[in-house]
Amino acid sequence: MIAVLAAAVLFGTTGTAQALGPDGTTPLSVGVMRMVIGGTALALLAFTLSTVSARQARRTHTTAAGQPRLGIRPLLLMGLTGVCLAVYQPLFFLGTERNGVAVSTVIALGSAPVLAGLLEWALTRRRPSGTWTLATALATIGVVLLGFGGSATSGGTDPVGVAGAVGAGASFAVIANVQRRLLDAGWGAFTVVGAMGASAAAVSALVLPFVDVSWLADPRGLAMALWLGLATIAVAYVMFTWGLQGLTAATAATLTLAEPLTAALLGITVLGEQLSVLATVGLVVLSAGLALLAWGSRRPRDPVPFAVEG
Repeated sequence: MIAVLAAAVLFGTTGTAQALGPDGTTPLSVGVMRMVIGGTALALLAFTLSTVSARQARRTHTTAAGQPRLGIRPLLLMGLTGVCLAVYQPLFFLGTERNGVAVSTVIALGSAPVLAGLLEWALTRRRPSGTWTLATALATIGVVLLGFGGSATSGGTDPVGVAGAVGAGASFAVIANVQRRLLDAGWGAFTVVGAMGASAAAVSALVLPFVDVSWLADPRGLAMALWLGLATIAVAYVMFTWGLQGLTAATAATLTLAEPLTAALLGITVLGEQLSVLATVGLVVLSAGLALLAWGSRRPRDPVPFAVEG
């Protein structure tokens, strides 16, 4: 529980860390550097832990099913998670740049589980439960209210920023569904998350020569890049993946609500953002929808994957 909660808090610092960075950054350059650093470190950590776990299982004669044969299909699916994680970064930072950390983070996190559930519904043709439908309706209303409400000073939200935040949520929706398919096929959790990190780092490295990262020369820029890459990607995803193995879906989904709460609190207290009355109502409605999603995930095979991204 502590590991998943700590991971959710680390995820929640992403937008504030970017906002506190130096001038001259762009959503694309920050997202690319975050994934080059974080994806590489995540792959190294995850594959190391996967190897250690396999050796311990052999040493203690623990019965464990071997991983399936690596073929074209699993390789493509693992690569797809990396591409989506890489795309998530600039979309997320575009949203925070246009509409602030509190509003954009909650929109991204609120739309992700809804879109993930809709995508799984389309892929599996399983009819969602009444609880999921009600939670989805609440979350959608909350996102709409946040989108129209915005901050108290701006008088509204930038539609491009809203589109970026929802696009980030959609990217995670694809990741959640693809990873679930890989896990159901017998792939280990650390193998799946390590492959996601490696492929995301590779995709981002291809873009790196075309973006301006001169801000890395600024100590604040370097500190921001290291925090975003090592803390909010490598450490957070490893802790989250490890913690999930000992928790029920309901507990994990509830704990991950600390992510939007952390982001909103940091945006308001550290960055001085102020939400309008309409946006505050939207935040409450969206939180109620996410809480209902967590409560509904008590079933072992809920249509909505965990409400997490980062």
